Amino acid sequence: MEQTSKVDASVATATTTQTADAAGGAIGRTRVGTALVPYASQRVAYWYFVIALALFGLQLLVGLWLAASYAFTMPQGLENALPYGMTRAIHTNLLVLWLLLGFMGGTYYLVPEEAQREIYSVKLAYLQLIALVGTGVTAIVGFLFGWTQGKPILEIPVPLDFVVVLGALIFLFNVGMTVLRGKKTAILGMLLGGLVFLALLYIFGMPFYRNLTIDWYYWWWVVHLWVEGAWELVTASILAFVLIKVTGVQRKVVEKYLYLETALFLFTGLAGTGHHYYWIGAPDVWLWVGAIFSAMEVLPIIAMVIDAFLTKRHEGYVIKDKVVWTFCMGTAIGHLIGAGVWGFAHTLPQINYYTHGSQITASHGHMAFFGAYALLNFAMFWYAIPRLRGITRYKPSLAIGGFWIMSLAVIGLGLAMAVAGVIQVYVERVLGQGFMTAQLHMQLWFKVVMFFGVVLIAGLAMTAWTMLKGRQEDSTEVEAVEIV
Repeated sequence: MEQTSKVDASVATATTTQTADAAGGAIGRTRVGTALVPYASQRVAYWYFVIALALFGLQLLVGLWLAASYAFTMPQGLENALPYGMTRAIHTNLLVLWLLLGFMGGTYYLVPEEAQREIYSVKLAYLQLIALVGTGVTAIVGFLFGWTQGKPILEIPVPLDFVVVLGALIFLFNVGMTVLRGKKTAILGMLLGGLVFLALLYIFGMPFYRNLTIDWYYWWWVVHLWVEGAWELVTASILAFVLIKVTGVQRKVVEKYLYLETALFLFTGLAGTGHHYYWIGAPDVWLWVGAIFSAMEVLPIIAMVIDAFLTKRHEGYVIKDKVVWTFCMGTAIGHLIGAGVWGFAHTLPQINYYTHGSQITASHGHMAFFGAYALLNFAMFWYAIPRLRGITRYKPSLAIGGFWIMSLAVIGLGLAMAVAGVIQVYVERVLGQGFMTAQLHMQLWFKVVMFFGVVLIAGLAMTAWTMLKGRQEDSTEVEAVEIV
């Protein structure tokens, strides 16, 4: 168990230095106990971030293979060795794992600064990381041998589910004890509430219900209410923390939207689940409820960032880190376009009747996950990793270039998938022809998806290399980002 740090954000103490030594030494040139890294236990976040980046890269490589299986007619032997169902399970589960590790690392970084004390136990944080990564590796290997529960996105077998639950409980205990013993803030309250909700929801996806309507009903509790409920609360908390740090906007300006987020979550996130109930045998009332409320779920995040931007301009605040600010604004716009506009465009029941389960859904999924959550993780990565590495000044050109390369690549592949989806809907559900006929018409557009997939991988490689290996910029060039 770590001892409570009494240190101010800008003053080092012997306690902090001793804690740093006990936790395994500094990363790079980290200045533990200073304004750069005020609490030694924040360094546990570094390995969460690094592993998350590696898993994201692996997810993209698997996704490139999936795009190739649509773009070309593969030899049957190759398809037998790497069947679509198996590789899709690997792709989606890697998505969930790397995003969760990013959120957890971000939590371990921000909680000490918000609570003004060290994490309750660094050892538990590392144990949790080992348990979750070990479960992910075991699950992927299991998929290769057909060991799967069969539920999309929740394919990992039930025995591994219990390890995931154990990891989540360790996380909640560690964060909860830190919050209980430290300073209480709105950000921590929102964050802890989202984490509790996230853990509880996972339990509903573990059993298999004999009635498939009921099974899918609870399956959507996990999938939808994770992504558009619990994850939204976690996202709002992390984004609020970062905005306060890089803009200088008063805490009360950002925090008021955290309360709005909670209210809208209760009234839109829960009811918005109904747009998944259209065709599974649920009552017809969900056609109206799902259509109306699902369109309102992204408003608080967007409002929070816009208000911070307008307040910054009105009060004359200076952006302290334009790289992090760029990713924060990208998160807000990604929420609006990928989750909001792209989601609403095909969730109205009159449209969803035709588009449900098509490549239009995949287009929405890719743009929403990247815009809402991947960019949020990268905003936190760019805020925390330079500090953890002891970098106080760096050139922003490669970092912002990586943002634009990755963002434009996702927009390109999302649009290509959308065109493929429109073709699929017309061929299959208007003309009534078979899937393989539609597949032939979609191949060109999945070649476009592959092109943008390669660009995305290149953008991630450049971003990760710059983030993890970039050197200290000692010159006094105006365009350099200076961390204070």
